[in-house]
Amino acid sequence: MFTGLVRSLGTAQLISSSQVRVTCPKLQPQLACGDSVAVDGLCLTVVEILPDGFLADVSPETLRRSTWGCGSPGPRPVNLEPALRVGDKLGGHFVSGHIDGVGHLCEQAATGNAWELSFEVPASIGRYIVPKGSVAVNGVSLTIAEIRQGGCWFKVAVIPHTYRQTNLSLLQVGDPVNVEADLLGKYVEKFLGLAPPESSLSLEFLAEHGYV
Repeated sequence: MFTGLVRSLGTAQLISSSQVRVTCPKLQPQLACGDSVAVDGLCLTVVEILPDGFLADVSPETLRRSTWGCGSPGPRPVNLEPALRVGDKLGGHFVSGHIDGVGHLCEQAATGNAWELSFEVPASIGRYIVPKGSVAVNGVSLTIAEIRQGGCWFKVAVIPHTYRQTNLSLLQVGDPVNVEADLLGKYVEKFLGLAPPESSLSLEFLAEHGYV
């Protein structure tokens, strides 16, 4: 589990069809084999510690659903966050590191005190995008400022600190990004799908099934 608050920038490169090398000198001293690290929003497990980073295995599913399946295998700048520890501050939102798919940057503009970035995502992701909801883009926790097309287009405002400290500042229009929608929306959708079709959702129904 992660928070979407990036701790460090590094570089990553696919060194085979099933393994990625991550270079992160600042983060490396904190890591051990078996640790989970969010790499551009992807939850990867450290399988070998290197002098300047680590190796992690990647599955075909990870490659298919992520930006690793788009274009060059690297090296590329990546956002890094170690897994949340008990007692750590939760300053973003709960991020699982299991991304839903790839979106694309379609607009960016500097405003008085932030950068506004707009993204397009497939309908399979857009249905979970809601105004003022949470989304993780390349592992960065962001708040939805505006939506269109039922959520398939959304805008976020990025404060200068986050913009400077993450690879969001390196994006160009058209670039792919890893997107993870808020986990809560997925559970709500599944719960509603399991509700008896002849009944309407009510506080009593929610209480009966342990949701309130």
